[in-house]
Amino acid sequence: MSSPIRLHVAAPLHEGAHIDATAAQAHYLGTVMRRAAGDSVVLFNGADGEWQARIADMARGHARFAVAQRLRAQVADADLWLAFAPLKRDATELVVQKATELGVARIVPVLTARTNTPRVNTARLAAIAIEAAEQSERLTVPTIAAPVLLRLLLKDWPAERPLVVAAERQAAPGISPLPRAGLLVGPEGGFTPQELDVLRTCPFVHVASLGPRILRAETASLVGLALLQAPG
Repeated sequence: MSSPIRLHVAAPLHEGAHIDATAAQAHYLGTVMRRAAGDSVVLFNGADGEWQARIADMARGHARFAVAQRLRAQVADADLWLAFAPLKRDATELVVQKATELGVARIVPVLTARTNTPRVNTARLAAIAIEAAEQSERLTVPTIAAPVLLRLLLKDWPAERPLVVAAERQAAPGISPLPRAGLLVGPEGGFTPQELDVLRTCPFVHVASLGPRILRAETASLVGLALLQAPG
């Protein structure tokens, strides 16, 4: 038998609970994956751990889960935030997918002077984050924030949370692991000199280098997140 499908749900999870699938989940289970009543699924909601369940009912456009027993208790993920300038659609979606796999807790699209596009479909990005969390066996799904101007991001940034800024062509130290931090990655073409000047005035900002090569913006996001979580 094929392995159980893992799905994110919004409802509380506990032994004996019955939970209705979304229409998209019902379609996926019945039409795409050819699952039927009695088949196993694994459920998580970001708060109650991971649970073994089965498909109790399956009909056209509808499915219902019966929750059995908990497989994993809820544990905290790394407390990392990613703020990045949106790129073209495919690249932005790639960043959200991979950042989710890397355990990011919050993702913030940031509008800078050289941002490629000001349009961000946060609902689409949230769906991608859920799919990535399901695939990567995370117990949580990152929050996708609304796009924000760089100056407003800095104005509202928690002073106690270090913000590591990945800045190319800058004389700066490398990134060291930090258990609770944020990473800011600019657009293709980097931050403007004026933006870098503003960033350096913020006491919580740490300008850092990602190495000797010029990385694509989507690559810089993933490399920075990996370095922030590297074993000490």
